[in-house]
Amino acid sequence: MLVRMELSKMGLVCSSVDIGSVNIIGSITTDQMTLFKATIEKAGLELLDSQSDILVESIKNVIIEMVHYTEEALTMSDSEYISSRLGYDYTYLSNTFSTATGTPIHLFMVQQKIEKVKELLLYDELTLGEIADKLHYSSMAHLSNQFKRVTGLSLLYFSKLS
Repeated sequence: MLVRMELSKMGLVCSSVDIGSVNIIGSITTDQMTLFKATIEKAGLELLDSQSDILVESIKNVIIEMVHYTEEALTMSDSEYISSRLGYDYTYLSNTFSTATGTPIHLFMVQQKIEKVKELLLYDELTLGEIADKLHYSSMAHLSNQFKRVTGLSLLYFSKLS
């Protein structure tokens, strides 16, 4: 609603507004784009104006959804899942993500998994073994090693702190 309203104030008409996408009918001047960007940033939104930026945000969203909101185990590898969801070759996605963020996709995914582990430990409803299973780690040792590498703390130490 905010996006349509702001575009209308600037005399611009949009055919559709979806999450992450606005289709403007006609052209937009550089001054209008600058004003629009400043206006939506005040509202806590971000203008992604390059295809690369949009693709990187899409990759992040798929990974966050996969790690934080998908309960069932995937029937394919993480890379195949991301590729199938976004409709691009994984190598292209990986290169685009790494170039834009300076971080490989797999490292971003590990960081998200560790954040989920912390969240689950704070809830204190699952054992460490159950958390490892839930996040599809091959073993609790693998989870523990990854947790220590990312946080600098042992998994057991962190679980006692929370």
